[in-house]
Amino acid sequence: MKRAVIIGGGISGLATAWLLQRRAEQEGIELALTLVEKEPLMGGKIRSIRDDGYLCEWGPNGFLDSKPQTLDLCAELGASSRLLRSNDNARKRFIYSGGILNRLPENGPSFLKSSLISWPGKLRLAMEPFIPKYTASTDESLAAFGRRRLGDEALRKLIAPMVSGIFAGNPETMSLVSCFPRIAELEREYGGLIKAMISLAKKKKQEQAAGKVVSSAAGPGGVLTSFRDGTQTLSEILVSRLEGMELLSGVEVKEVRKGGTVPYRLITDQGELECDLAIIAAPAYAAAEMLSQLSPGVASTLNEIPYSSMTVVCFGYDRELISRDLDGFGYLIPKEEKRNTLGTLWDSSIFENRAPTGKVLLRSMMGGACFPDYVKLPDEEIIKRVRADLKVIMGIDAPPSFARLFRHEQAIPQYTVGHGKRLAALSEGCAALPGIILTGNSYRGIGLNDCVAAAHRAADEGMAQLKKR
Repeated sequence: MKRAVIIGGGISGLATAWLLQRRAEQEGIELALTLVEKEPLMGGKIRSIRDDGYLCEWGPNGFLDSKPQTLDLCAELGASSRLLRSNDNARKRFIYSGGILNRLPENGPSFLKSSLISWPGKLRLAMEPFIPKYTASTDESLAAFGRRRLGDEALRKLIAPMVSGIFAGNPETMSLVSCFPRIAELEREYGGLIKAMISLAKKKKQEQAAGKVVSSAAGPGGVLTSFRDGTQTLSEILVSRLEGMELLSGVEVKEVRKGGTVPYRLITDQGELECDLAIIAAPAYAAAEMLSQLSPGVASTLNEIPYSSMTVVCFGYDRELISRDLDGFGYLIPKEEKRNTLGTLWDSSIFENRAPTGKVLLRSMMGGACFPDYVKLPDEEIIKRVRADLKVIMGIDAPPSFARLFRHEQAIPQYTVGHGKRLAALSEGCAALPGIILTGNSYRGIGLNDCVAAAHRAADEGMAQLKKR
């Protein structure tokens, strides 16, 4: 019998365990599987907290349905009936700039009417088709890409807030090709973003004529999707379906060593585990510590992947206390506005069942790579700063009737310039360690869809390696 251990009980580890178990059954391979999680609760940063009638997401609030693997996973788990699509108004997204909330334009005419970008900035954007495409071999930062193709104002008011909203990152240090590979691909393929938009618009019309459903031009492709009882539903279902598998929670893997009669020994704070295959679905910094003795080179590269901090603040209000409409997804804030928060999501407008009747739930983000020390502020100071932003931006002067804070000191991996080279070095280093596989959101995508895709890759690679033994 082969033995495999998956380290990390977040969505990446849970999905990998489920997929590997199914592949082993399909291949007729007798496999003993163990999943080890450091925390008492499985699920990693996916956690949904029901409190006083509100549903607060500790981490991500859903996934886009434009990629099939997560939807397929839900179908395989029998969870499709529990999915919840975001309201149509979630397509309306805003940027706070110049003292007002500016709706992100959906098309050319609305862009021309928008006051978000000045006329000089719009003229600079109009020059984008005439900018030569990037031909250098060096990795380019998101900020460098934005200035080069779109101009400084578009960088400050469009790209930088988007980067802080998705990665809690700094565009000056983040890698374009690692963070947004599709954008880099569009420039290479079409020579520019506007040229790509024109070509893709023609394709979209052809798809609509053929009866296919396509997403709106505003916002990311696909519809934001979650579960009626929050994203934690997915991890709970996965745990319940991992039948016949040993699940160890509250157990920390300290070190991975070469084994004697088996390839590897895992040293935990509660004993040792032996295995033929070790899939590490833990954050890069945790994986580095585990592999520090077995492969100092791999550990050193893993330690080069930084993480941003994040504080999530959930406020509940009586709807009648908020004068403006909440018909939208929420807003992001450019750094130049000198506010305390990165932005606020109108959670109860995005998904139903997030707040009691007559109430609203607002979820604000604070910190990120540009403000790393915010995570250390006292609770009272955090609440004070968030309230100050909501008063200026949304006119909310009343104190919240509900408040919850969630701190993440190492929240989101940062794909900084040179990330691609780090991935190549990790691939080379792990090739010398057959039976060791790295997976999770530290490498090729931070979202829930990315984690599921990574789980498929890890399960495929794991099965290939088990067949060789």
